Amino acid sequence: MAMDLTTEAEMLHKVPMFSKLELSKLKLVAFTSELCSFDRGEVLFEAGDAPDSAYVIMEGAVEILAETDAGAVVEGVLGTNELFGELGVLTSSPRSATIRAQDELVALRITDEMFLNLLAENPELALDVMRQLSDKLVRSHEQFVELQKRLQQIERAQP
Repeated sequence: MAMDLTTEAEMLHKVPMFSKLELSKLKLVAFTSELCSFDRGEVLFEAGDAPDSAYVIMEGAVEILAETDAGAVVEGVLGTNELFGELGVLTSSPRSATIRAQDELVALRITDEMFLNLLAENPELALDVMRQLSDKLVRSHEQFVELQKRLQQIERAQP
């Protein structure tokens, strides 16, 4: 899929995290990033992979997969204008989940270097990323607490 820089920049402007950036900065992000197309079921990266980029979904959706004893389970779905992969870039830690295209997918791949430069040069963007990561942490903690409660119920029900 081919798009011109202005179209990519306008699409990036729709991403909440990038919405306050000037068009010139968005064009720079688009210019230094790679527009990638993925087929349904294609894996973008796997849990444990080195984090070399963050992605913005331009069209389509991805599934967040978690490995269980029974195999891969869809833990969540992200859609158009959503950012993912940023946590690994920020922490330099291996990918925590596998991400695959739910259907046909177009995503903008932003290198780790460009993403970190964007944050360093734009405090409002860095603050927004911190808020998003805080929200993810709160949701993860809530899921953990819920799973602990379920586990305790199961243990109490066993003779």
